[in-house]
Amino acid sequence: MSISHIEHIGIAVKSLDEAIPYYENVLGLKCYNVEEVKDQKVKTAFFMVGQTKIELLESTDPEGPIGKYIEKKGEGIHHIAFAVTNIEDQLKQIEAQGVRLIDQKPRKGAEGLDIAFLHPKSTLGVLTELCENKNNK
Repeated sequence: MSISHIEHIGIAVKSLDEAIPYYENVLGLKCYNVEEVKDQKVKTAFFMVGQTKIELLESTDPEGPIGKYIEKKGEGIHHIAFAVTNIEDQLKQIEAQGVRLIDQKPRKGAEGLDIAFLHPKSTLGVLTELCENKNNK
């Protein structure tokens, strides 16, 4: 596995309109991007903290993954995402080591990244995302 850094930490929130002011006014961060990822039924907001991003996730559909997560567990940390290169090869290597994959192949995520999730039952309870920015190559 070749991880370069923590790409972002995903935090499930009920409302971006309510959450963004906390991150901006209390923590002093600046929201630099709000984007909807329709196929994941989510609206995202991003903040930079050094090299790492905070990604707020608001469900656009109660039956979407974030909607179901909030219904079951409430607001809070949803996942950790690691920046990798050659995401397809990384997925093959991880699966060969017995880790259960949610995504067999990468898909498009927010900010144009190629993403894939590892199942938390194989990652000590932590939903783990791999991200590759193929636009920066």
